[in-house]
Amino acid sequence: MDLDLLTRQLIRALRGERSQLQLSRWLGHKSNVLYTWESGRRWPTGAELLAMAARTGVDVPGAWARFYRAPPPWLAEVDTTRPAGLARVLSDLRGGLTVQALADRAGISRHAASRALRGEAEPRAPELLALIEGATLRVLDFVAAIVDVEQVPEAAGPYRALRQHREAAAARPWTQAVLRALELADYQALPQHLDGWIEARLGLPPGEEAECLRLLGAAGLARWDGRRWTGEDAAVDTRRDPATSRLLKGHWAAVGQARLGAGDPGLFSYNVFTVSDADLKRLEALHRQYFQQLRAIVSDSQPGERVVVANVQLFALDGGG
Repeated sequence: MDLDLLTRQLIRALRGERSQLQLSRWLGHKSNVLYTWESGRRWPTGAELLAMAARTGVDVPGAWARFYRAPPPWLAEVDTTRPAGLARVLSDLRGGLTVQALADRAGISRHAASRALRGEAEPRAPELLALIEGATLRVLDFVAAIVDVEQVPEAAGPYRALRQHREAAAARPWTQAVLRALELADYQALPQHLDGWIEARLGLPPGEEAECLRLLGAAGLARWDGRRWTGEDAAVDTRRDPATSRLLKGHWAAVGQARLGAGDPGLFSYNVFTVSDADLKRLEALHRQYFQQLRAIVSDSQPGERVVVANVQLFALDGGG
C-alpha cells in the first residue's frame, strides 16, 4: 500500500466539500497549505492531521476508542491532536515490539521511530500511518475509524477485501486455516492441487476443505490458477466486531480442547491463582504485549512450513472487575 498516496487521499476525504483555501484559513494558515498536503509537496505532522480531523467534525477520541475496541482508561485523558498525546498512544500500540522491529516494519529509521515514541519529534502523517501499521497491522481500520473508507481509493479495495475475509471467517472459521495452508511451501511445491491434501494436513472434518475453498474463492480471497489455489495475504482482526470475535475465539479454543483431548503435540498449560486487581491489569498488559510480539515474529517468518494456532486466555473466575 502506498502510504503517501493514502495520506493525500485521507486529507482530501477530510476536506470534504470545502475548498483547499477555505480549510487552510480555517486551520489558521495564511497560505493554501491544503494544496501542498494534497499534492504531497509537504506533509502535516501526525498531530496536525488529527487536529484537522477534529476541526472538520471527526470525533477523534471516539475514533481511537473504535480502533482500540477496548480502550485503555488513560486514553480519555490524552489529546492526540497534540504531540505528547499522540506519542503516548504510539508507545502503547508498540506493545512489546522493540524499537528496531517497529522501525523495520514501518520502513523508517530506528532513530525516527525512537524519537516519535518518546515525543521528541513529530512523525509526519505518512510516518504516523506507517507506525500504526507496523505496530498493529491495522492501518485500514484506523482510516475507517476517522473517515468513510470508500472516499479513500487507496484503502477502499483492500478494506473491502479485509471485510470479506472477516465475513468468511465468521461464516466458516476453518477458512482462516485453509487460507494459511495455501502459503505452505509443501502445498506450493505440489505439481497441482490434490483434493483432501489440506484436509489431511490440518486435520479438518470431512468436506471442510472444499467448502472453505469455495467460500474463499467467492469472497475473492483465494484464486484458482489452473493448477492450484493461491491466497491473498490478509489477516483477520475482528476487534471491531465483538460478536464475530467471540465466535472465532470460541472456535479455536474448542479446536485446542479437541487436540488436547486427542493427545496431539503442542503447548497446553494453565495456572489457577489469586492476584490483586492491580497485578491482574499488569498480567493483561503482559498478555497483549506477548501477542503483539508473536504477530511481529509471524509477520517476518519465512518460509511457511507450519499452520499454527496460538490461544491466549486470561480471565477472572470470580467474575470480578
